Amino acid sequence: MAPSAAASTSPLVSAPDHRPWLTDGPGGRWRPGRDGALPAAVLFDRDGTLVVDVPYNGDPARVRLMPGAREAVDAVRAAGLPVGVVSNQSGVARGLLTRAQVEAVRRRVDELLGPFQVWAVCPHGPDDGCRCRKPAPGLVLAACARLGVPAARTTVIGDIGADMTAARAAGARGVLVPTPVTRAEEIEAADTVAPDLLTAVRLALGADPGDVRHRPLEVEER
Repeated sequence: MAPSAAASTSPLVSAPDHRPWLTDGPGGRWRPGRDGALPAAVLFDRDGTLVVDVPYNGDPARVRLMPGAREAVDAVRAAGLPVGVVSNQSGVARGLLTRAQVEAVRRRVDELLGPFQVWAVCPHGPDDGCRCRKPAPGLVLAACARLGVPAARTTVIGDIGADMTAARAAGARGVLVPTPVTRAEEIEAADTVAPDLLTAVRLALGADPGDVRHRPLEVEER
């Protein structure tokens, strides 16, 4: 899914035939260690996971971090692992966002949380037939390929069922962090559920914070 190594690595590199936009961060390609106790990488969903979900947001001034986002991302970096973002941005296909606006918001998230090693963004709509829009696995596979890590040793953290389905389809591990808009059936279907971002990261890093899979959560219909 990812462009070849010879492809340009400038911000938001796009390609024809419905491939995702990719942004390379610092650090180049990673070589995962042989110790299987840790994941090779951790990928976060953007809206509703790292930042407050503002529908079709193209304004960097409206970016606000979710509780625990900074601590969670810092914990992954402290473990020496690459961190990435996988994000559906159908506002581009709907004519509600420009590529420049998506890039401006990305830069603001990097300012608040530090630069990510890779961003994989799907600019397509639900009916475009792409393979990258979550719940399809393309964003996860593209991000892993760009990092040079196996999807099977990658953890994806998100707030809705599409994030978990994309992770599962890519062969990665998914950890769901529900918010008030997460559907009850999405929580029930998730393999792993954490009450907050930092706990999700601790689970990804192999810690045992207790039985969080069935912890009661407040859920609203969306």
